[in-house]
Amino acid sequence: MIRINSVLIAFVVTVFFTTLPSSVMAAGGHGAVLDTVHANVSDKKSLQNGAKLFANYCLSCHSAQYSRYNRVARDLDIPLSVLKENMMFTSEKAGDLMKATMTKADAKKWFGVAPPDLTLVSRVRGPNWVYTYLRGFYKDESTASGWNNSLYENVAMPHAMYELQGVQKLVGKVDPAELHGAATHDEHASSHQIVGDAKFEIVKPGTLSPAEFDAAMTDLTAFLIYLAEPAQLQRHKIGIFSLLFVIILMGLCYLLKKEYWRDVH
Repeated sequence: MIRINSVLIAFVVTVFFTTLPSSVMAAGGHGAVLDTVHANVSDKKSLQNGAKLFANYCLSCHSAQYSRYNRVARDLDIPLSVLKENMMFTSEKAGDLMKATMTKADAKKWFGVAPPDLTLVSRVRGPNWVYTYLRGFYKDESTASGWNNSLYENVAMPHAMYELQGVQKLVGKVDPAELHGAATHDEHASSHQIVGDAKFEIVKPGTLSPAEFDAAMTDLTAFLIYLAEPAQLQRHKIGIFSLLFVIILMGLCYLLKKEYWRDVH
């Protein structure tokens, strides 16, 4: 009986930690107020749009050097012709690693520091941190780049997607106690929005509305989640069959135990 209880406890613990959302397991923000992103790595259309955004706005400075173009194309159902047209802009081959076109020497010269590789950023920082960071850029003439970020103050990175989001300025901070249930976009003034605990005013609109830009950053975050663990697309399916196998095996073991102990009095 003790052995059976131990097996049951181990099984319950395994199921619990297997099904626990990665957003709960991942730490990020170090106490900062983060917006929740509802990224779906099973949505191929979302991942494809995220891959396009990454290639067009991130890959020139940031590498994803632990991923290959052809692996991304295969996993996300992107034809090689579309891959070469929308994600490969220099002389890369389909089997090459996704490395930045800008050299580290040039990066240090222009920004003072080499931009980090983004392959594992969603695992290190957490998806909510990435999503909040991407939407938190604002105009700040006191910095070298002319931009700042509400989540990562004095960041060296300029706002690469300002044409999409537009130009916004920081109005001030919002009391975290007042954020519960608050809308991201101000319902009474479309020119205001809240990102994390920062309130912004849109000075110059971008090509996307605030809602459209948030959706685009959700897609980009989903792609970065995929980059950190490409195997998760298959792991989720394998995990379901594995758990079903364990359940069936436990049932068979219980029946076998009853058969062995049937004649024991």
